[in-house]
Amino acid sequence: MRAPSEYAAVTEYLYAQKPRGEKFGIDRMRALAAALDHPERRLPVVHVAGTNGKGSVAAMLDALLRAADWRTGLFTSPHLVHLGERVQVAGQRLSEAEIVCYLAELRPLAGAIEAADPDARPSFFEYLLGMALLQFTRRECDIAILEVGLGGRLDATNIVTPEVSVITSIGLDHCEILGREIESIAREKGGIIKPGCPVVIGRMPATAEATLRAIAAERGSQLVSVAERYGEGPAGYPETNLEGDYQRWNAATAATAVRLLAPRWKITEDTIARGLTQVAWPGRWQRVTVGGRTIILDASHNPEGATVLEANLAQLRSETRRTPIVITGVLGLERARPLIETICRHSQEVHFVTPQQPRACSADELASCVPGDFRGRIVRNTVKALFPSPGVCAAGGPDDVVVVTGSIYLLGEVMTQLGDFPAA
Repeated sequence: MRAPSEYAAVTEYLYAQKPRGEKFGIDRMRALAAALDHPERRLPVVHVAGTNGKGSVAAMLDALLRAADWRTGLFTSPHLVHLGERVQVAGQRLSEAEIVCYLAELRPLAGAIEAADPDARPSFFEYLLGMALLQFTRRECDIAILEVGLGGRLDATNIVTPEVSVITSIGLDHCEILGREIESIAREKGGIIKPGCPVVIGRMPATAEATLRAIAAERGSQLVSVAERYGEGPAGYPETNLEGDYQRWNAATAATAVRLLAPRWKITEDTIARGLTQVAWPGRWQRVTVGGRTIILDASHNPEGATVLEANLAQLRSETRRTPIVITGVLGLERARPLIETICRHSQEVHFVTPQQPRACSADELASCVPGDFRGRIVRNTVKALFPSPGVCAAGGPDDVVVVTGSIYLLGEVMTQLGDFPAA
């Protein structure tokens, strides 16, 4: 086992690797993949993009393919607690020792690339994707599921030619990068559609669907929508062990995607039903028990996610006959406003915290989003004060249900403080 200080130095180095210069798009990742002798060309892939739901769908695809007895690789982002969560083989995350070894292997290659072109130095995300591709090929994965980091067309993962592409949803998020119109965001995410490769689309505005259909037609790609397969739902949609109607939409998306795989993958209806009850994807309306109380961990973090959060909070109030206490922290005011408005409609007390991220809103910024008619209690707080030790939550009383929602980075900080905890 490597010394903890060695792993700390490696993670510090990785987090410091930012894109530089004027080289945008996937050229940096292409250069790194070429230096690695193109592992992405030796690996069947399902490629998943979308504004919301792409992580859940990726986790469901992983569960479905494992239920069919295939050895899977799963690449997702961001992580909750451990960096290695981003790279998993058959459900096992990349270890600290493996991360240290992979960086030692990749860093000289990256140095040679940078020497030839200073703007081509790999970023943090590209280093992790390089580790994932090496891990998946060396561990002899049968197939990999790659979740897009941001957008699609210019994302580092877009160096692959997939068996199937999946676009889960289209909504307004990362507008400063992807554009402020639904059509422009759809075009960016539609960049993962490859000539002749089938694509599945989930629930989205009509204008986004029309944009994606046009791209698919231009590239000769079969496009199948979840609504075509299952109807407008969610009645009749597949059941899954993840809570919420929106997860049934995601389950339908994943099930539709695996049905488009070639017959050699041997996907059956029984496999689909079994796999969807075995999905491991923490922090998505996840109920845990902390000191005998129910805490719900939920990564709703943008305007589209606020719609899902509204339904979940309303259902929670109906189920418990109590108004919950909500702890939240958000990255960016555009994301914060719809979330805070939603939270205030369904909470008796709201605790504002600031995740340890440069783009995180301050408690005062979050407070500025509170509607004037909110009559509950507003508290400016910290993760450490709210969760002072493993198994302890200081918010509310013993009969209160606490919901932690917002940035996935906030959830990671809370989970780190809580340590191990049982499912509720």
